[in-house]
Amino acid sequence: MEPKKILIITYYWPPAGGPGVQRWLKFVKYLPDFGIQPIVYIPQNPTYPIVDQNLVKEVSEKAIILKQKIFEPYQLASFLSKNKTKKISSGIIPNQKKQSFLDKTFLWIRGNLFIPDARVFWVKPSVAFLEKYIVDNNIDTIVTSGPPHSLHLIGLELKQKLNLRWFADFRDPWTTIGYHKSLRLSSFAAKKHKALEHQVLNSADTIIVTSKTTKTEFQEITTKPIAVITNGYDKEEVEKQTLDSKFSLAHIGSFLSERNPLILWESLVELIHEIPDFKSHFEIKLIGAVSQEVLETLNQFGLNTYLNNLGYVSHSEAIAHQRKSQVLLLVEINSEDTKSIIPGKLFEYMVSNRPIVAIGPKDSDFAEIITNTNTGVFFDYSEKVKLKSVILDFYNQFLKGKLQSNGVGLQNYSRRNLTKELVELLNKM
Repeated sequence: MEPKKILIITYYWPPAGGPGVQRWLKFVKYLPDFGIQPIVYIPQNPTYPIVDQNLVKEVSEKAIILKQKIFEPYQLASFLSKNKTKKISSGIIPNQKKQSFLDKTFLWIRGNLFIPDARVFWVKPSVAFLEKYIVDNNIDTIVTSGPPHSLHLIGLELKQKLNLRWFADFRDPWTTIGYHKSLRLSSFAAKKHKALEHQVLNSADTIIVTSKTTKTEFQEITTKPIAVITNGYDKEEVEKQTLDSKFSLAHIGSFLSERNPLILWESLVELIHEIPDFKSHFEIKLIGAVSQEVLETLNQFGLNTYLNNLGYVSHSEAIAHQRKSQVLLLVEINSEDTKSIIPGKLFEYMVSNRPIVAIGPKDSDFAEIITNTNTGVFFDYSEKVKLKSVILDFYNQFLKGKLQSNGVGLQNYSRRNLTKELVELLNKM
């Protein structure tokens, strides 16, 4: 029996690095196990802010890959400031009070001239190419993955032209995502974003989201079916790691300006002063892109002395650091808009056997996951006393050589099990 064909339209694909590429890379890996032929449509010449060549080896040999050229304004903007363009492209936006004229100009252009985002010029040529391909190859189901949410506009036009089923997958929200308010939107641009979001949510056959809060938000906009399929973890071929000799607190991934957790820095400074040997054992490890504001704050608190800033590393190296660091840090912006964000790295953290210290807005979706799986402790931004106490407890366990986590129910978040959920959804209609 010929496998069922699914066309997946995504921007982030190896050699793209970072969390955005992982979701559909892993779905595509396991879809053939369930009798589905994945056909992946990606840009031929993308501008990826992060590149990880090692991920190319993880692309399923059973996947059919289609490529089409893309024009991106980031390619032109990089002539003015390659560094600023790269940061804004990856979501690292400078603190509003510290934004230069060039920062403000880039943000205004990004938010007001390119709606919904700077990949919007890929929509028309993609629709023209894919319309013919879909008809010629008898494809009846497509998936669009955003952000960038302009890819959902490809799905929208194909849905209007052809008799097919369309699943719109939102790895992150659209108009309620944390950085949206930083784009210096005019009232016209803000309304345009809202209108496009409404049109997509009411035209797709099924919406897929990664958190319960996003589902609740979208249910205010559409009556279409909405399914929650979180991100997850995959089996990783990583050598057994020797734990760091220091009491290392490691943050892996982008450390944005708005994620700057003052209650954590204050707690650490107090522990350094109150516990005689703490400073001789203590280390902060930052792995990934870090905003200048975070680095400046660490310097102001005198914590730069204990800082090991490793920058971006390959995904396999990041996994190794997750498994050898003593404590893993997970920090989300303190905002109502970020309650729905469940960072992809959480699931890799959960199977690392290292305890998680998570900080975020009260009632965050990821707090429930951490609690239910017994993989760490969550704190909202008002719980400094509790945070300091838990770090001290972890430190004392570290001194005794007994610091670890004992997760439960983790198999529910394996990439293969999540792909099974996806296939059940695809086959339901």
